[in-house]
Amino acid sequence: MKKNLLFLVLVGLVLQVAVPQTSFGQLFMTQTGKTSFFSKTPVEDISALNSNVLAAINTSNGEIAVKMNMTQFKFQNKLMEEHFNENYMESDKFPTGSFKGKINETIDYTKAGTYDVTAKGTLTIHGVTKEKVLTGKLTVGKDALTLDSNFEVALVDYKIEVPKLVWEKIAEKIAVKNNFSLVKK
Repeated sequence: MKKNLLFLVLVGLVLQVAVPQTSFGQLFMTQTGKTSFFSKTPVEDISALNSNVLAAINTSNGEIAVKMNMTQFKFQNKLMEEHFNENYMESDKFPTGSFKGKINETIDYTKAGTYDVTAKGTLTIHGVTKEKVLTGKLTVGKDALTLDSNFEVALVDYKIEVPKLVWEKIAEKIAVKNNFSLVKK
């Protein structure tokens, strides 16, 4: 129930500023997108996966919206997961992360293929919103889209504080990967 409510909020975000859809425009969505991150240091590697990411693309205007619950990131080590949510992300205070933007390129959604894309928008993490341009690959299929992107997040940009005691265990920039398989709605 809560997941469906969040999904409806996401749809509202996408449609809130949407131009009326033409006969060629379509909304593509997923509730099971994947976002992972990786922190590599000489002392320790840290990785986590969230497989419950909500994402939507409006093909009539190129708008994209992504939203995730931070507590949905799963780690191999439960203690890392606990520290991530309580100490670094403060998930009780900042429960979600999101990206809202627009694909810059004009894509022919009626033609199957893979396209290099950029999306300019705002990335919100840990209660901080910053403009960000993300790059990726958009694959257009008959009734589905797949979007893959990789980018880095600098902890300092989003006011994520790491105690000096463990600073050498966590990278200053975190590698983030997204994989969204979206279907027509």
